[in-house]
Amino acid sequence: MSEKCVTTGVELKNTGFGYTLSLIGGKYKMIILHWLAENKVMRHNELKRSIGTISFKTLSIMLKELEADDLIIRKEYPQIPPKVEYSLSERGLSLLPLLNMMCEWGEKNSFLTRETTTNK
Repeated sequence: MSEKCVTTGVELKNTGFGYTLSLIGGKYKMIILHWLAENKVMRHNELKRSIGTISFKTLSIMLKELEADDLIIRKEYPQIPPKVEYSLSERGLSLLPLLNMMCEWGEKNSFLTRETTTNK
C-alpha cells in the first residue's frame, strides 16, 4: 500500500483509504452498487430479490446511507402505490473502476483460480 495513503501515526479513519472504506464498507454496500451498475435503475424489491440474503430493513438502511453519502440517487414518483427507483450518482459511478479492480483481483487470486492453475 502506498505510504501516501496510510501514514504511520495517523488514524485510519483520517486517511483517504479509511474514508473510502467508510462509504463502501460492510456486507452489502458494494453489492448494492454492483447491482445498480449492472442494471442502471432498480426498485427496492428488485434489489432485494437480486441480493437475496438481505432483509427489507437492512436494505432500506443501506440505501439511505448510500443516498446520504451521495453514491446513489433516489427518485420518487408521485403515484399510488408509491414508486421509488434507485440509480448510481456521478459520485457512485466514479467508484466503478475501484469495484472492477476488486473483481479482477478476486478472479486472479481466488482459491478456485489458484486450484485450477496449480493442478495443471
